Amino acid sequence: MRPTRTLSGRRALAVAATAGLLLPLTACGGDSGPKDGPSKPGTGSTASGPPAARLTVLAAASLTDVFKTAGAAYEKAHPGTRITFSFAGSQELVAQVAQGSPADALITADTKSMDKVRADTGTPTVIARNRLVIATAEGNPLKVDELKDLADTRLKVVLAAPEVPAGKYSAKILDAQKITVKPVSQEPNVRAVLSKVELGEADAGLVYRTDAESAKDKVDAVEIPDAQNAVAAYPAATIKDSENAAAAAAFVAWLSSPEAQKILLDAGFQKP
Repeated sequence: MRPTRTLSGRRALAVAATAGLLLPLTACGGDSGPKDGPSKPGTGSTASGPPAARLTVLAAASLTDVFKTAGAAYEKAHPGTRITFSFAGSQELVAQVAQGSPADALITADTKSMDKVRADTGTPTVIARNRLVIATAEGNPLKVDELKDLADTRLKVVLAAPEVPAGKYSAKILDAQKITVKPVSQEPNVRAVLSKVELGEADAGLVYRTDAESAKDKVDAVEIPDAQNAVAAYPAATIKDSENAAAAAAFVAWLSSPEAQKILLDAGFQKP
């Protein structure tokens, strides 16, 4: 049997840290169900489907934009359910789960991160895939055309840190092409890399295609040939200590549904 967790000093600190990262999401338009919702998390039910609940979902930073849309769609279809997302680098999310932070589901940007908390989660399912691009300033003023251009020491290049999935994928494709890049900074998540390029603090950075798409009015995306690229997989799983097990399982299953898949594909993600 899995030992019962108590709210230790470490977990109390984890709870406080998690609370600071949570991004509340409310449904957009239409009747979103009873205003008061269920009396307790995990109680109450919709006319059909899983019980209504207040879910906390830990999700990779590169899912920030698409999950706002997906979460709103799910809430609309499941009156009484409310989803709070916490977006961060996968390595940070995994650390939160390992420390016992209260949450109901986890979606990472690579399978290796998910594997680290295998004892704490249900069986993961890959819900989407992604690829890297080179993000440059709008108009690509320095004419960055391919990966080897990132080795130019006159360029200010930013990468995700080595422990971040985007950083691992970046290192993998650069090493495969025998390209040495000396980044001016290594960021804690891929959205921080994108932000550096958006703000003009970097000339180029490796980000996911979907990140560049979300900021297409501020950055240009230089495609990387598939033969030189890496495929990012996004596994989703419930967290075993969830107080809303049925509702969490329903949300994770919904992410593979045609409705959710259309939202992901429209945002530039690829099929699982």
